Amino acid sequence: MSLYRDTGVVLRVHKLGEADRIITLLTRRHGKVRAVAKGVRRTTSRFGARLEPFGHVDVQFYTGRTLDVVTQVETVDAFALPIVGDYQRYTAASAIVETADRLTAEEGEPVLKLYLLVVGALRALAEGRRDASLVLDAFLLRSMAFAGWAPAITECARCGRRGPHAAFNIQAGGSLCARCRVPGSAHPAPEVLVLLDALLRGDWDVAEASTQGVRRDVSGLVAAHLQWHLERQLRSLPFVERRARETPIVDTLGSDSVSGETEVMSAAQGTRSRESARGVTGS
Repeated sequence: MSLYRDTGVVLRVHKLGEADRIITLLTRRHGKVRAVAKGVRRTTSRFGARLEPFGHVDVQFYTGRTLDVVTQVETVDAFALPIVGDYQRYTAASAIVETADRLTAEEGEPVLKLYLLVVGALRALAEGRRDASLVLDAFLLRSMAFAGWAPAITECARCGRRGPHAAFNIQAGGSLCARCRVPGSAHPAPEVLVLLDALLRGDWDVAEASTQGVRRDVSGLVAAHLQWHLERQLRSLPFVERRARETPIVDTLGSDSVSGETEVMSAAQGTRSRESARGVTGS
């Protein structure tokens, strides 16, 4: 019998038969792993509750013919407990694990950097010290950088000329200088590009000083950029709640500051029920 052990994050779960589940994990050393967890849907299961989405676990696997089999599970971090009780954090976490799942098509291929990004993002959501929307957008930007899709922000996507530049085009790869600008480009406010750059670099002082209007436009551009490269929208992204602050703030961008891509994505930002959103990570 061939056994191996690894730590991983549960990305999604699917029912199998009457009592089993197929668990998809992103692991530290083995990349994405799909394995059968037998009997976990029974109330007497020893580790059923540990194999839920967002769980950070230490798992022992038995190598099977088609799918590996989970034989032992220990909790490393109980991220799910604080996340599932808050709608904004829950929907952001759902988008994070779905993105990780989509970016790891090959099973068994180590992707340590992406694994660490997922763990860091879920930890930030569980601790609740940072705005969930900022955590999500920072993760999406950094995961796109991992995949080689990071938008050009401080330089022209076509010629490399240093910015800042006024135009932004998803298809062209990000910011464009005056000479490389193409028709249909968006014109985000300078503050939007500043926040994009801060989230990509991890400058949380700058990120947390941003206004709600700037964050909203950044979310639209990030979602549009990700959708362009994935070639279809994440199922979880329309459910993400972009919670407004309790105190009114002045939107410094103006109604025409971002057009095109942001407007397309804004229709997908409505609040939905948790029951509908739960379908994203399986059952």
